[in-house]
Amino acid sequence: MKSQSAFVPNRNLGIASAIGVLFIWSGFIVFSRAGVTTSLTPADMTGLRFLVAGSITLPFLLKWWPRHLPFHAVCLMCLCGPGAFYSMLMYWGLNEASAAYAGVFSNGALPIFTVILVAVFAATLPDKRQIVGIVVIVAGALLLGSAGFLTGGKNVAVGIGLFLSASAVLSIYIFGVRQWQVTPRQALVLVNVPNAILFLPVWLFMLPSGLEDTSMATIAFQAAYQGLGPGFVAVILFALAATHLGPTATAGFSAAVPASAAVLAIPVLGETPDVREWIGIFIVTVGLSLLVMKRS
Repeated sequence: MKSQSAFVPNRNLGIASAIGVLFIWSGFIVFSRAGVTTSLTPADMTGLRFLVAGSITLPFLLKWWPRHLPFHAVCLMCLCGPGAFYSMLMYWGLNEASAAYAGVFSNGALPIFTVILVAVFAATLPDKRQIVGIVVIVAGALLLGSAGFLTGGKNVAVGIGLFLSASAVLSIYIFGVRQWQVTPRQALVLVNVPNAILFLPVWLFMLPSGLEDTSMATIAFQAAYQGLGPGFVAVILFALAATHLGPTATAGFSAAVPASAAVLAIPVLGETPDVREWIGIFIVTVGLSLLVMKRS
């Protein structure tokens, strides 16, 4: 109790951490899209991620485990963090829709879900600028979605639904990090170890795999990037950002992800948004920027 009451947020550390998450998450979207367009299945991508991240984190399980958390909080953080459930939703979505859609709907919806959680459970209502930001985000997302429905049809609709589900799941985790004062070390063991223990046997013995038809170079790259980037470094940065900035501002730093992921996808994937899609991405980015400009 004493340490929690004496806690003083470090805004600079929070901003630096959030920027780090921004870069890792942009790469995560694009390189994950590249992975699922090979023979690798969403289960393979998730398995490779937690094979690496879980192995790195396992030796620290007993030392870093958050013993102060009640059982329901442990279950919620394990399930809703950037673990196997979130990863499968994202990889499945990227199997159906392009990186631009992932950037807009998984990251664009994240601040909206987080604002709702903060309003309901922390009794903190959004200000007028945030409300305008939410309206602008929805308008841009609808414009982008309409373009996708015309060209991609059912597949794009499924992808958007999966991205929105992933966003809702992750918003609970971001809120919980601040609510229960989970440290970066504790976040690592909460996310990586239980998800690795539970998911890896299911992947190896029950789920379809395309590893045999995939080159070792592709497998090694995806294992290294997914396990070390989103699976390890981003978990630490997420916890730091949520602790020092708060859940709404942390989620709001996703403002640049739609545009940066769309730009990165052009040389890496050859996916170039059309004019309507670029306009939708721009509108969402403006709305996200309004949403993160929270009154101090």
